[in-house]
Amino acid sequence: MLRTIALTAAIALGLGSGAAFAAKVPAGAVTNIDFPFDGIFGSFDKNQLQRGLQVYTEVCAACHGLKYVPIRTLADKGGPELPEDQVRAYAKFYEVFDADLDDFREAKPTDNFPASQLENAPDLSLIAKARAGFSGPYGLGINQFINGIGGAEYVVAILNGYTGKEKEEAGATLYENIAFPGGWIAMAPPLDDDLVEYADGSPTEAKYLAEDTAAFLMWTAEPHLNGRKRVGFLAVIFLSVLASLLYLTNKRIWAPHKGKYSA
Repeated sequence: MLRTIALTAAIALGLGSGAAFAAKVPAGAVTNIDFPFDGIFGSFDKNQLQRGLQVYTEVCAACHGLKYVPIRTLADKGGPELPEDQVRAYAKFYEVFDADLDDFREAKPTDNFPASQLENAPDLSLIAKARAGFSGPYGLGINQFINGIGGAEYVVAILNGYTGKEKEEAGATLYENIAFPGGWIAMAPPLDDDLVEYADGSPTEAKYLAEDTAAFLMWTAEPHLNGRKRVGFLAVIFLSVLASLLYLTNKRIWAPHKGKYSA
């Protein structure tokens, strides 16, 4: 009974929801990565999120936006946890359109990140949840429970999936990418070794830049992941204790009557 209660609670946490968004990518193109936020006890690494924010700012923000993410959340606990003065200074890098002024102005921490600069560049706010690299067994999603849905891994696979081949199609240049559905993508390879310089001395090979970027994008899509996991874990404990009490109560109530009417 306890096992059933625990399993039901796990399913209630939404383990199977990501499968509906699974991207059809070639087998083996997306592999599991041991991110700090994986698993029920996992949590975001603020240093990794800060590095991912740096890559986004210096590389991705030229084309892609994060229109659903308030800049002020960069200071939130469980996120990049930037000091308030750094958040204010960071906001000044962007301009936002102010309807009251009918003009652009310097962004404030209360504003959201700007939207994508190009029409064909998708917004990255929810990309790590809107795409799934793998899913678990039908109905249970045990693999999702342990490793997540693979959205962050999908991002890493895309960033590292370029083969170097190009082709022209309808006047546009396409780049071969083994992780992208269809095998060809309009985005040129965005990362290269030593493209950015980390202040903490972390390695800057392209594969590490991709992982840091994916971790940051996972946070933008799930900023309350740490809190949700804590609540879910407490819910499982509560349901387990409740199930035990109900079982013992049931035994106590019916014990005097057990076998009373047996032949």
